Amino acid sequence: MSYDEMLTAAKKAVSLAARLSNEVRKSLLVTDVWNKTDESPVTVADYGSQAVVSLVLERELKNEPVSLVAEEDSGELRKVAAESVLARITELVKDTLDSDESYADSPLSSDDVLNAIDRGKSEGGPKGRHWILDPIGGTRGFIRGEQYAIGLALLVEGKVVLGVMACPKLPLASTANGNIQKSSPEKMGCLFFGSVGTGTYVQSLSVGSIPEKVEVSSIDDPAKASFFESYHTPVPIHNTIAKKLGIMDSPIKINSQTKYAALSRGDGEVYLRFTRKARPESIWNHAAGSIIVSEAGGKVTDAAGEPLDFSKGKYLDYKRGIVVTTQKLLPRLLKAVRESIKEEEEEEEKAASLKLH
Repeated sequence: MSYDEMLTAAKKAVSLAARLSNEVRKSLLVTDVWNKTDESPVTVADYGSQAVVSLVLERELKNEPVSLVAEEDSGELRKVAAESVLARITELVKDTLDSDESYADSPLSSDDVLNAIDRGKSEGGPKGRHWILDPIGGTRGFIRGEQYAIGLALLVEGKVVLGVMACPKLPLASTANGNIQKSSPEKMGCLFFGSVGTGTYVQSLSVGSIPEKVEVSSIDDPAKASFFESYHTPVPIHNTIAKKLGIMDSPIKINSQTKYAALSRGDGEVYLRFTRKARPESIWNHAAGSIIVSEAGGKVTDAAGEPLDFSKGKYLDYKRGIVVTTQKLLPRLLKAVRESIKEEEEEEEKAASLKLH
């Protein structure tokens, strides 16, 4: 099966998952949200989205084995121990699939849904083909009615070769120099997609919309750039890097891989992903976004300027932080990153020395 055929299947899967998430968002119930064992939030939309993508890929790819690396598994769902929750997810998945003529009236049980979710237990790796799924990226944003994304990528022999991302709350029109959160509902909902050597495209999530090619910003003066970061505890090194580049504006805070999508069409020029403490980064949080930005003419690297390595299993192999930007700005951005890391390390050494004395 060709990459074009796989991309078509991926677009269908992600579009239907976005439809399910929108339905949940219209009337989010208290019982639709709970905390997992690690205290991170999860919703019926997370599980429903994963089940829909899994089922659609299985049906569309037919003779192709589907190895899926995904965020959720039924173990956490079973801990809720509520038949009503599983019944709601099953109903959401069935209604979503029934909305597509090719799947209408297909039988679907709760066991089918659980099995579809558990298809996401693959470990990935450097050999073979693996689909990488973030069923609801930015769950906290989803719960608040803000930005979230559904990201699906294909990993072949350790390399990401195509990606699809639905951003149901992202305005269709570019939000460069504007408020990314404000737009009328009928003008929201984007589907981004790209594959190796073909570029990145965006279209409305509405059925029958026409794709348009997108490219990253052409700004070459870093002082005029704007940068994205996630909603989290402030990360001092982000501000240090921005100041070295001459960026005066405050960061644009967005949940999920939507930052990759926005950057791919020029809504901003820099996305920084450093954390206060070293922690693993799950591949599903970056796989789709990385190729969407790369095919739009951007660059995705770690703090040392090396490409992100998605071949090591469920977690990225990278150094210190993640840097996403345009080719024009990358050299100066990496220089600012190196200087900022060095200064941070020197400050830590000085603080440690003072403690000893």
